[in-house]
Amino acid sequence: MMAQRFEWTATLLWLVLLALGGLLVTSASLEIASVRYGGALAFAARHGLYLVVSLATFLAVLMVPVVHWRRLGPLAYLGSVALLLAVLVVGREVNGSLRWIGLGPLTLQPSELAKFGLLIYLAHSLTRHQEAVRSSLWGMVRPLAWLLGPMALILAEPDLGSVVVIMVAAGGLVTLAGARLRDLTLVVLLGGVLVGAAVYFQPYRLARFQTFLNPWADEFGTGYQLTQALIAFGRGEWFGVGLGEGLQKLFYLPEAHTDFIYAVLAEELGALGAFLVLAMLVVLVQRGLAQGRRAELRGDFFAAFLAYGAGFLLAVQVLVSLGVNTGVLPTKGLTLPFLSYGGNSLVVSSALVALIARVAWENDQAPAPPVQSRGGSTP
Repeated sequence: MMAQRFEWTATLLWLVLLALGGLLVTSASLEIASVRYGGALAFAARHGLYLVVSLATFLAVLMVPVVHWRRLGPLAYLGSVALLLAVLVVGREVNGSLRWIGLGPLTLQPSELAKFGLLIYLAHSLTRHQEAVRSSLWGMVRPLAWLLGPMALILAEPDLGSVVVIMVAAGGLVTLAGARLRDLTLVVLLGGVLVGAAVYFQPYRLARFQTFLNPWADEFGTGYQLTQALIAFGRGEWFGVGLGEGLQKLFYLPEAHTDFIYAVLAEELGALGAFLVLAMLVVLVQRGLAQGRRAELRGDFFAAFLAYGAGFLLAVQVLVSLGVNTGVLPTKGLTLPFLSYGGNSLVVSSALVALIARVAWENDQAPAPPVQSRGGSTP
């Protein structure tokens, strides 16, 4: 029975990606770890520790029934805000950003944990107010308005990338909740203006945007990261230079083991390897959306929003990370789920897969329902 009631596709893809990520992080971090910490496996060892935490987190989230997450909606919101406030007070500054709270050998990144907590809140809110979301502008804006406070705190760190990921995923959830097209259009336009203002009034963000338009104009200055990433893609050709044999990670490509891990992957495993990894990520996201649809059809809208939201959060972060690596989007520090070095992202992304697996389990346990559209009553 368990084999029939478990989301094996998403879980197996998650495990394969974790294993591949461990290999890539080890390959990309050997030299920089030797210089910074005097040991080639320093980053790999810490990444391994977070892999263990991710596995434990997956199992813990999987064991929690969906109904309990629904009760935790308001607490998840308050907890997220509390952590985002705490990091601004007692956080550790790295490269000009105040995003981490030290916990002995590990670090806590509230903006990553907020993705999970705010998803729980948003699913809770949309389930309660679904009729209002479908019928009025204010009904649609109200759940999103509650996100403005946490988003302002994340921007204060600063971390524009996480804000974009959360807000785009939230917009996707509101769309699936049945918001009217005219209301969505207005909110999207307003969101675009706010993001544009956040870029324009921060000189370093504006410089990144200008560099994105023509990175080769200043290839050894503001365009250095992107040009080195593009060189990595070019060196990899179709089949790659071999795992561990890449050159761009040898102090040419900054943040090779974190933000630009996909460029390292493309150099060492080639275009075919990069396409295969992208395909695995696409299928994993598709499983989240498919389980969300199944939950919606059986009338459990909270479970549907959880699975939809988990899929959206993973999808947006993948799209932004790959867009930055390939030069399709302006350079922004953002990890690639399951593959980059970054313990908090690894743990939270694993928790999102666990939510999808839990919703799938409950979908298969529930009796077969009559087909019901989004226009049905909210439980």
